[in-house]
Amino acid sequence: MQLPVFIDSTHYSAAQSLITSYGEEAGLEAAHRADKSRSVGNHLHYCKWRQVERLCILLSIDQTIGTVH
Repeated sequence: MQLPVFIDSTHYSAAQSLITSYGEEAGLEAAHRADKSRSVGNHLHYCKWRQVERLCILLSIDQTIGTVH
């Protein structure tokens, strides 16, 4: 499984905030925000919220993924 690369640490903060506010629905909320950004033509926020969506999903998994050092 190829794990995504996360560059911007503010995406972690946004993911944490959504998880705190929306619980298991955090990924769906991030997807909704991405779609809303795309519909108004804001491609930068669209990409940000897609990354946050991926992070919400990864952070919700209870198992370790990838190599553990």
